[in-house]
Amino acid sequence: MKTWTLQEIAQLVGASIQGQADYLITGLATLKSAQANQLSFLANALYRSALVTTQAGAVLLRPEDAQGYQGQALIVANPYAAYAQLTHYFDRTPKGVAGIHPQASVSALAQIDSTASIGACAVVSAEAVIGAGTIIEAGAFVGERVTIGKNCRIRANAVIHHDCVIGNRVTVHSGAVIGDDGFGFAPYQGRWHKIAQIGRVVLHDDCDIGANTTIDRGALDDTIIGVGAIIDNQVQIAHNVQIGEHTAIAACCGISGSSKIGAHCVLAGGVGLVGHIEICDKVHITGMTMITKSITKAGSYSSGTAFDSTENWKKMAVRLKKLDEMAKRLRELEGIVQQLAPSK
Repeated sequence: MKTWTLQEIAQLVGASIQGQADYLITGLATLKSAQANQLSFLANALYRSALVTTQAGAVLLRPEDAQGYQGQALIVANPYAAYAQLTHYFDRTPKGVAGIHPQASVSALAQIDSTASIGACAVVSAEAVIGAGTIIEAGAFVGERVTIGKNCRIRANAVIHHDCVIGNRVTVHSGAVIGDDGFGFAPYQGRWHKIAQIGRVVLHDDCDIGANTTIDRGALDDTIIGVGAIIDNQVQIAHNVQIGEHTAIAACCGISGSSKIGAHCVLAGGVGLVGHIEICDKVHITGMTMITKSITKAGSYSSGTAFDSTENWKKMAVRLKKLDEMAKRLRELEGIVQQLAPSK
């Protein structure tokens, strides 16, 4: 286990030191659980009370939060961003070993950079291209003519189907399926006739695709995920969807075909989008919201009703069913009031 001095850590994140520069840190932890050899951080005012009792050897703090704090601190403008940066120095995820495992199945027609790592039981198909420093973990499948850039990580048992294109520094987590068929069928004479899906999936640089997420290949044009987009676990993205740069999509969202989502958007858990609509840049959609038409103005959007006790919710549901009747009666009453009002 590598140890770091506060001085070394401060240099990594551009922090100033309050305390002993040669103090040793061996890990990261929350304010509540940290021990004397660990570094913690305060990024949310809700946890300020934990700063008083923390046993952390040092804490990442904003300048205003460091005032009056008697413990050791690394003072930085954005503690959460500094913490995010530091996690990579303490990460114990196994590093890939360059080369091809003897139990991997790699086509003689594939192009594998000498610094790439291909794990046991992984499959790399004909004419696939694997870039420098990329790790294909055990049991992953890379289809024919797939291109994967530099320093990517395809986690165990992930699947990348034929012709898909993956940029640099992309992570595809276990169980994710990239480039399977979209849901394309033509009704004719009482039967569904399958439409061959001949587009691709293109994941641009720095994307992160969660476990068991599915991104369907395009029917004709490509399904495109923009630079820096992050997609959580168990998300369904249908064919020909386009997702803008640095958009974040939380778990269990469902994006229907040919929808277009702008840049720097946030979709909270369980959000659903119907097909063939557009969401402009910088839109935040709250959890479990159903979007049924395009959004053209940045901002926060919600749908549905907030939870309540079952008894109150049932009463509200009954009243909602009567809204149309109530609206008609209100209009009638407004007409009567206008007739009774004295003329001016």
